[in-house]
Amino acid sequence: SHTGQILQVMKIDTILYLFTLVIFTSCTTYKQVELVPNGTEAAYDARQAPFYHGVASGDPQTDRVIIWTRITPKRQKNVAVTWEMSTDQGFDAIVASGETMTGSSRDYTVKIDVTGLKPATHYYYRFKALGKISMTGRTKTVPQGHNNEVVLGIVSCSNYEFGYFNAYEGLADADLDAILHLGDYIYEYGPNKYGDKDFSRKHLPAKELIDLEDYRIRYAQYRLDKGLQRAHQNHPFVLIWDDHEFANNIYKTGAQNHQEDEGDWERRKAVAKQAYFEWQPIRETAHETIYRSYHYGNLVDIIMLDERYIGRATPASQQEQAHDQRTMLGIDQLQWLEHQLTSSNATWRIIGNQVIFSPLDLTLIRPKAPLNLDAWDGYSYERDHIIDFLAHQGIANTIFVTGDTHASWAFEVPRNVSTYKDTGASVAIEIGTPSITSANWDERKGSSKENVTKAEKALLSSNAHLKYVNGSQHGYTLLKLEKNHATAQWYYSQNIKLEKATIFMGNSIVIDKNNKIQGAE
Repeated sequence: SHTGQILQVMKIDTILYLFTLVIFTSCTTYKQVELVPNGTEAAYDARQAPFYHGVASGDPQTDRVIIWTRITPKRQKNVAVTWEMSTDQGFDAIVASGETMTGSSRDYTVKIDVTGLKPATHYYYRFKALGKISMTGRTKTVPQGHNNEVVLGIVSCSNYEFGYFNAYEGLADADLDAILHLGDYIYEYGPNKYGDKDFSRKHLPAKELIDLEDYRIRYAQYRLDKGLQRAHQNHPFVLIWDDHEFANNIYKTGAQNHQEDEGDWERRKAVAKQAYFEWQPIRETAHETIYRSYHYGNLVDIIMLDERYIGRATPASQQEQAHDQRTMLGIDQLQWLEHQLTSSNATWRIIGNQVIFSPLDLTLIRPKAPLNLDAWDGYSYERDHIIDFLAHQGIANTIFVTGDTHASWAFEVPRNVSTYKDTGASVAIEIGTPSITSANWDERKGSSKENVTKAEKALLSSNAHLKYVNGSQHGYTLLKLEKNHATAQWYYSQNIKLEKATIFMGNSIVIDKNNKIQGAE
């Protein structure tokens, strides 16, 4: 009927009006709810919009790898993102692609576990969102079976307020299989609390990191550094955290740099961990543990340890307590490490380790505190157990790679430190990598290069198993592993106060299969 037709038209008009109202209201809401500026915008490169923080890859396996980016929309809304993986840089041979969504709940980060890949293969990847295309990233999967050579970049300790990350820039151009990052990727301090007060870069937010948004902003700031972006763009990272991703000198139940007036420690740990997983190309597990292993064919097994979050007991408060039965790894991780070592059939075992594992006598330079209680010397009961395990199981060709100290090191890990001078018996090698920028020994208050040289000589004279130490230069380490030997090379930045600086090789050693170091200077 005519009346029915009028009612039908009215219903359609009402639906169209309501639909228009919803769309208009939604658009209006998005226009009103803009992202709150946090200061990092000053360092944006407009050419990269909205992918200001670049791209990254990590946790490579023989058939998969994590790829990562971050979208920065102008307004708060969910963002549709597509991604592509190709065997060529022009994306004419796409092997995998997909779509996903991101939003404020994960700080607009995107993380994809790309599967179905081939071993020992370079791949190129990119993202598309908001009508733009990201920079192209390059990554590499892990080899399978027989393998002649593996080259690893080793890095740690990058503090935004000490200098530019030009060491990362140098590493970006190296021919590598992967970069092992041993922690202190960010620092939690507020401006001018732990940095070069005369340097132009200052931490954001302008406070110590306590809340989730604080940690997110700090990662966003660090990831705007061009050197760090290029390293992530060109190589897969294998990351582990140390303490400053949370707070200085953390352990399971607290931290030196967490006070009662800063709220609940468990809450702070949880939000710091959330931001880390959001901003890093790391594979997330059901239990969110990050000790894990990688198997580079028959040549190298990489074992990454968590020496801060999961099992570290309250540290010793006095030197006399150093030999007490306290744990750094915790029983579950220790048993896992032992299984990884005994089940490994590779020529070399690389252990990603945050703090110095080898005994180190500091008496000549620090007579009132001859042991570093934050390192394995403060947890020597468990350290000695691991040394005994390596010796009794006959596990050879093990190399600990270590960060944290802002210095370069080469140790032969002694079977027994008191008899090493006479026997020369060692169970492993330890290689310490310098900081990217964090303060060297001569950059600390009251120090100088002359004092550092004296300290280096004192350490060498009082620690027979220590073969090389450099406490005054910033950079990274390259570790090349071959069938019959390994080579460690320390590369240093000429000047971290320059965004672009010359990178040069400062020293090189050869590690043989008898846990011996050749060529140390």
